[in-house]
Amino acid sequence: MKILIMGAGKMGSFFIDLLSFEHEVAVYEKDAKRLRFTYNCYRFQTLDEVRDFKPELVINAVTVKYTLSAFKEVLPYLPDDCIISDIASVKTGLKDFYEQSGHPFVSTHPMFGPTFANLNQLSEENAIIISEGDYMGRIFFRDLYHKLDLNIYEYTFKEHDETVAYSLSIPFVSTFVFAAVMKHQDAPGTTFKRHMRIAKGVLNEDDYLLQEILFNPYTSGQVSQIRSELKELIEIIDNKDAKSFKTYLNKIRNNVKEDIK
Repeated sequence: MKILIMGAGKMGSFFIDLLSFEHEVAVYEKDAKRLRFTYNCYRFQTLDEVRDFKPELVINAVTVKYTLSAFKEVLPYLPDDCIISDIASVKTGLKDFYEQSGHPFVSTHPMFGPTFANLNQLSEENAIIISEGDYMGRIFFRDLYHKLDLNIYEYTFKEHDETVAYSLSIPFVSTFVFAAVMKHQDAPGTTFKRHMRIAKGVLNEDDYLLQEILFNPYTSGQVSQIRSELKELIEIIDNKDAKSFKTYLNKIRNNVKEDIK
């Protein structure tokens, strides 16, 4: 298959490496410096090159802030039957765009990234495939993610956004709160250092990505749960209520067990 990957950042380069030995792959990237570390693929910097390549599948891997604008830029240069796809963690506006694009489409979300995941060992990581896309496009990504040993789930766009609001906004907001109250430690403990590594990783993410995850319409309800739990925990601490604290620990330990299962 002739595949065009848009963007030669971390995830774009990951997909180039992943696909270029079994498919004819090209990458479209305006920043020439990012093309220095790509190999075994065509390297395009003009839309005329994209048109002449005639891709059968486009994977949009640009920064989430530019996902829609990148699609709109390249769309006139694609064959009518070319499948267009994205791997964005934020799907805001994509459903409407796809429905009006005139192209078959598929939308997926690899639920991992270069910040924390071991890209050579992904068996504990997940991927979401949006069920509202082209059948053949979904089959392509299902086969691809299966080869990576990912756990694969099919959700609608709405179900995806609800899942992201839970799985990303809660740990992100928790990390923000940790960083906001953090003080310098001359002799930090192991737990503190682990939290610090997580905080630095999250805060190195793109600002727009963090914004869009928090501005997801389903995020507010999830964050409100943090506020409710903090209120309960503060009352237990203020009252030095050992019995309630024991009950609280049992509750959250059960939550962790359920999540692991």
